[in-house]
Amino acid sequence: MAGARKTGRFHPGPENAPLLLPLLGVLRGKRYSFQWSSMLILAYFTEGVVRAWSERGPQRMMALAEIALALIYFTAAVGYARISARTSIESG
Repeated sequence: MAGARKTGRFHPGPENAPLLLPLLGVLRGKRYSFQWSSMLILAYFTEGVVRAWSERGPQRMMALAEIALALIYFTAAVGYARISARTSIESG
C-alpha cells in the first residue's frame, strides 16, 4: 500500500511486487507458500502501523486499511496452514 501518494489514491508500484512472489503457490493451495507469505505480509503490517502513526487525512485511512488487510491475510494464511497440516497428518 506504499503506492498511496499525497492524493490518497492507490498507485501500484514496485513496492507491491513482493506480493506477487507467493501468488502462484497460494492460488494452488500450497501450505509452504501460505507459511512464508504470512511472514512476508508482516512487513506490510509494519509499514501500515508506521504510516498510520505519521500520516494525516486520506493517507492515514489507507494505512489503516493496509493494517486491516494484512491482519486478515495473516490470520487466514496461518489458519489455512494449520488446517492443511492437520489434514496431511490425518491422511498420512
